[in-house]
Amino acid sequence: MANFLKKKTGESQASGDDEDWLEDDSTDKADVGEVKAGWDVLIVDDDPGVHDVTRLAISGIEYKGRKLRLHSAFNEPECIAKLRELPDVALILLDVVMEKDDSGLRLVKVIREEMKNHLVRIVLRTGQPGQAPEQDVILSYDINDYKSKTELSVQKLFTSVIASLRSYESMVAIERNRRGLNCILEGTSNLYQHHSLKEFASGVLDQVSALLNVGTQGIICVTETDIGQHVNLKVLAATGVYNGLQECDLIPAHHPAYNPMLDGLEKQHSTFNYPHEVLYLSTKAGKNFVVYFNCQTSISEVDKHLLEIFCDRISAAFDNLFFHSQMLSALEATVIALADLAEYRDTDTGEHVLRVKTLTSLTARKLFENGHYAHILTPGYIDLLGTASILHDVGKVGTPDHVLFKPGKHDPEERRIMEQHSRVGGHILSKAAQMVEGTTYLSLGAEIAQTHHEHWDGNGYPAGLKGNDIPLSGRIVAVVDVFDALINKRPYKEPWSKEDATAYLIERKGKQFDPLVVDAYLDVIKEMD
Repeated sequence: MANFLKKKTGESQASGDDEDWLEDDSTDKADVGEVKAGWDVLIVDDDPGVHDVTRLAISGIEYKGRKLRLHSAFNEPECIAKLRELPDVALILLDVVMEKDDSGLRLVKVIREEMKNHLVRIVLRTGQPGQAPEQDVILSYDINDYKSKTELSVQKLFTSVIASLRSYESMVAIERNRRGLNCILEGTSNLYQHHSLKEFASGVLDQVSALLNVGTQGIICVTETDIGQHVNLKVLAATGVYNGLQECDLIPAHHPAYNPMLDGLEKQHSTFNYPHEVLYLSTKAGKNFVVYFNCQTSISEVDKHLLEIFCDRISAAFDNLFFHSQMLSALEATVIALADLAEYRDTDTGEHVLRVKTLTSLTARKLFENGHYAHILTPGYIDLLGTASILHDVGKVGTPDHVLFKPGKHDPEERRIMEQHSRVGGHILSKAAQMVEGTTYLSLGAEIAQTHHEHWDGNGYPAGLKGNDIPLSGRIVAVVDVFDALINKRPYKEPWSKEDATAYLIERKGKQFDPLVVDAYLDVIKEMD
């Protein structure tokens, strides 16, 4: 051990300018305010004397302001147990020959292949170089250095440790970038599933927390500017200690987060001033967002870079949400315009279609809550169904006035003409729906217009469909439409009482109406009373 103890650790560890590269890079020091955990180094050797000497030699080493935390293991099982206990070990100083001649080499295989730990740096040390030839070991095993114990002076051990820590740091940065980018890709993909701005904002806070792998507490706001050009920050979502702000419309100017968020807006870029971290997001839709959050430690340069990438993806996701909502609004406006055609001729149907819209959505949700037709009643389907129901009587635009406005009962010929409105409405809407792929307000509206007069027992019109052959959309609107028509005044009848209308639905269960839909609708009516 004479060479090994050539110098004490308190003495100068580097001599001459040729080893300046080993010193800490001042520009890469840990961020101010960051909690500096030590570097975990594991010494694995069956000789207690080697542990003592190694600790004496390297215990005083610091790299980037972080000291070494030294751990010991004296055999294979102890080494594996330590690595499971300490997942962030940066360096293993590993003896080749312990309880067996190849103990160290077998441990390398276990660490890399079974434990899948490819980050930890492994320096093999041996007192019997001939036992495991250096060239063979370097080529056959995933190690980072191979040293004979006799050549390991304090200086060379220092060099090996610092080089290994620098390599480990780079490997961790690469892995963190990889995981961070995966998190960004997965997170922003999830954000595309949100349909409202508040849901989207809440999702952004969740993804920031996931990206940094810590429990963040934060607020996301969108800017609003009044006439006096005072910047108002509208609260969209908040988590943790800021959760109470969700009850506020605007964040108060005296709130600790207000000025940091305002600073980010004025500079138009993200600002990281631990513990006040602010992300700035601008969008093509003209909205500016700021995300304020607190972390347990200051944010590393790697995470700052990932957050900037995340902001770009979030901006794109918001634009997608905005333009998607604009498209849906345009489609809904088209639906309402088509419904207005029928309303223009039949003034009694104006309020009727709005009531049908509301009650159709509520009935569909109640069916889902009751555990029925869950394979059909997806959130997207339910969102479309209410608005599409507005179109159920759009075919009446083709019904002659003397039939549509007749105050009494229709004769057989008039009834035949009146019943044509189902086919007319279905044909008009189906033709329009063919221009758009997938299920839309128009395709669902065509289905409803065509089938909401079909009967469960097959005695309805226009096609005489029966039972589940009738689309669920038509079966729901059939119940809602009839009940609303019964309890409201129409040109050909006086309004019924709710009791009589309810009795009619119950009597027609299994005949005219789907029994499950009737039950769900009556539950909705009962909850509304």
